[in-house]
Amino acid sequence: MTEQEKNGASNKSTEASYIEQLDHMLPIDEFEEEVSENGVKVRKKGIYILPNLFTSAALFSGFYAIVSAINGRFENAAIAIFLGMLLDTLDGRIARLTNTQSKFGAEYDSLSDMVTFGVAPAMVAFIWSLQSLGKMGWAAAFIYVACAALRLARFNTQVETADKHYFTGLASPSAAAILAGAVWVFGNYFEGEALPDWIPIALWVATVLSGLMMVSNIRYYSFKGVNFKERVPFVVIFLIIVLFAVIIIHTSVALLLVFFLYACSGPVYTLWSLKQQKD
Repeated sequence: MTEQEKNGASNKSTEASYIEQLDHMLPIDEFEEEVSENGVKVRKKGIYILPNLFTSAALFSGFYAIVSAINGRFENAAIAIFLGMLLDTLDGRIARLTNTQSKFGAEYDSLSDMVTFGVAPAMVAFIWSLQSLGKMGWAAAFIYVACAALRLARFNTQVETADKHYFTGLASPSAAAILAGAVWVFGNYFEGEALPDWIPIALWVATVLSGLMMVSNIRYYSFKGVNFKERVPFVVIFLIIVLFAVIIIHTSVALLLVFFLYACSGPVYTLWSLKQQKD
């Protein structure tokens, strides 16, 4: 080997060593996850890109909602939270359809939910109206955020044993929809005017009750048992078309009404079940 070749090999060795040291210094390391394949535990590198893109978009929706509220664009903030709900629904379904479920995706989705359906709705409600109540206002917002965190933690620990057809407690996206819908509807109605004194009080009640409903043991139908491949009566598709038409005509009011009725369905179902047991 010539002297020039020796120098070239030495330079390549030094470069490889430098790259290896640089890899260890980078703040983002290679991710590995333990998965089960044919009953055997194996370690896989990397993450699935498609479902996590939707989760990232849902996370951005929550972040955008907070920024919009700070800038006084409350309608945009409310719409962003509803968009986050749609994206949150899609990421899980896409993961199941493409067989790309992972522990990383589940944890990332939960953290995204905490921002989009926990912190963002509370911040939007607080900046829009609750701050006028002083300490009572930020206390209500904190109760909501804390309850959202507790609800998500409980859901994560019970996901393997819980009944798939029902949620225990109001789901955080539905609770977020009530606050976002209220801000959207009444923000448009009183646009350019001073809010009446009853608005902050009503929103305070809605914020606290939504938070408490999330950590309650009241059961809510999850709609996960709906089979879209089965035949249904003709009237069902007609009612769906009517619902779409109503949402298009007055989107904010329709969405608020739908999620308000869903939030009420849990207590109504619980009371009906207790009555059936007594009878």
